[in-house]
Amino acid sequence: MTGQIVFDPLLPWVAIYALGAVALAGVVLALWRGLTGWPLRFFAGLILVAALTQPSFQEEDRAPLSDIVLMVVDKSASQQLADRLEVTESAAQALEARIAARPNTELRRIEVGDGEGDSGTQLMTALSAAMAEEPRGRIAGIFLLSDGRLHDLERAPGLPAPMHLLLTGHQDDWDRRLIVKNAPAFAILGEPVTLTLRVEDDGAAPQETRTTLDISVDGGEAQSFTVPVGEDVELPIELPHGGLNVIRFAVPEGAGELTDRNNAALVQINGVRDRLRVLLVSGEPHAGGRTWRNLLKSDGSVDLVHFTILRPPEKQDGVPVTELSLIAFPTRELFLEKIEDFDLIIFDRYKRRGILPAIYLDNVRNYVENGGAVLVAAGPDFASADSIYRSPLAEILPAEPTARVIEEGYRPTVTDLGQRHPVTAGLSGAESWGRWLRQIDLTPLEGDVVMSGVEGKPLLILDRVGEGRVALLASDHAWLWSRGYEGGGPQLELLRRLAHWMMKEPELEEEALWAEATGQTMRIIRRSLDETVGAVTVTRPDGGTEEVTLDEVSPGRFEALYEGPEIGLYRLSEGDQEAVIGLGPAAPREFEQTIASGDALEPVIDTMRGGVMRLDDGIPSIRAVSAGRPAAGRGWIGLTPREAYETMDVRQIPLLPAWLTLLLASGFIIGAWLREGRR
Repeated sequence: MTGQIVFDPLLPWVAIYALGAVALAGVVLALWRGLTGWPLRFFAGLILVAALTQPSFQEEDRAPLSDIVLMVVDKSASQQLADRLEVTESAAQALEARIAARPNTELRRIEVGDGEGDSGTQLMTALSAAMAEEPRGRIAGIFLLSDGRLHDLERAPGLPAPMHLLLTGHQDDWDRRLIVKNAPAFAILGEPVTLTLRVEDDGAAPQETRTTLDISVDGGEAQSFTVPVGEDVELPIELPHGGLNVIRFAVPEGAGELTDRNNAALVQINGVRDRLRVLLVSGEPHAGGRTWRNLLKSDGSVDLVHFTILRPPEKQDGVPVTELSLIAFPTRELFLEKIEDFDLIIFDRYKRRGILPAIYLDNVRNYVENGGAVLVAAGPDFASADSIYRSPLAEILPAEPTARVIEEGYRPTVTDLGQRHPVTAGLSGAESWGRWLRQIDLTPLEGDVVMSGVEGKPLLILDRVGEGRVALLASDHAWLWSRGYEGGGPQLELLRRLAHWMMKEPELEEEALWAEATGQTMRIIRRSLDETVGAVTVTRPDGGTEEVTLDEVSPGRFEALYEGPEIGLYRLSEGDQEAVIGLGPAAPREFEQTIASGDALEPVIDTMRGGVMRLDDGIPSIRAVSAGRPAAGRGWIGLTPREAYETMDVRQIPLLPAWLTLLLASGFIIGAWLREGRR
């Protein structure tokens, strides 16, 4: 039960002060004139002014509230190293017992795990949320049981009471970590990309100046190098293939090291071609030649060398050679000396005319078998006696001409197999495509027929020969689509896909297995020309395996989602297809720094004069300290009692009732009048 005097003025305080000043001036005037009733005038004015303030005696019935202590227990990944978790739990239980033994004190325990994704330890976020649920006026102290490695210091709240960090870990802890300072997302094939790595020792590390660095690509056999410790190392790497390259760097675990979780790093770099070199040979000028040229020139990554044969050797019209402005076809240079420099060779309506001897065409065959690519866009000459099929190229071409040229309108159609092949899959609107007007009749020998024409006859055939690829388009009328004939068609997209498939772009492989990662979830994708595929075997970083069944989401494309249980390199296999993918960051944030330290939290703790103490030195005792006083010392930490309360009942008694005010004021005024009137 407590009481105090409160005021509820009838007028603004300024007006009351003014009236009080007028009354005081009257008293001073009476005193100056020698009036003997001035004391009575003073008391009368004082009572009237006091009455305007309406003083009351307020009596409150208060119930004391307990003090609240917040204890934040860090259970993130870095706290599970060595014996930190056991030490933390033991300290938490001891503090709970000591708080329970204190009178009028309650404990709130908040456990903090790993943040979502790779956000690390969110201690301050959890503390802010806990403080928002409690009255700040009751919080007497905050205990943090942690290794001091947090990743949201900028969210630290304003503290109403002392905060103390009880630090886990040991003085002799040490850790070695591998840091990848720069890793590009893309790199050009055939050109080295420089990565900057650093091997760094933290804590009470042994004095080692060099260590071993292992490097493996796509889960292959690792190569070992010796690198310095504590220095940046620039490492040039050349990607072995296009598409995703998964590179793993690792250093061996040292004796007594705190953890090896940060001794390895995964870097995933997409290999892209700098320039695609294409040789286009047109047997004669025709409308389709410009279509090929425009397609290839529209792609900024393509270097095109285009020759159109305008004057064949057999042409004899008497024009002096000195008056000709034509460029001689550099056959020897292109087809013998520099043929390996090209990624793709296109024969557009080309026929044997003595320009390319058989030995040159045989060299083209060797070029394909060794990994090159040839595309033949056939015109009527392909069915003639001068067809390039009647050359060494016949050994690699997937179909034989029957000598029949079909001159009638037809609408190109994607075959059932073509619906599954990435070159033609998804080409929508076939019912509205414009017609082509010519087709060369072929007898398929090898390869995959992905498009058909008149009466279902093969129109586009794709084949693999040795390490290379061959495509045969049995018509020279694809250009009709680009002109919009009868509505046109997806000519640009079809020819672009065809050219990129032949140049072995990974996204257009018909038999492929790969995965796309989002956090710890991977989307496993299998593309196949078969109607069914087997389960994918996933090999986890710890060596365990499991089978994942895929579902067909579109013709030729099978997918499944897989949640990786840990960070690291995963291997996928199905049949003869293999792939690797890394889940998680290059270096998990929780293991970037693992040595326990209170340096990051000291500025926040110092605002309320709290302390940082190692649990190695024992669990500190708890004392009560006044606000503003040092709240930590040798072997002890302090709480600030808040003496909070809850008001149960309030009663007010007026000090100057109206009748008493009237009686007293009237009495003093009449007394002053009588005293001064008698005189």
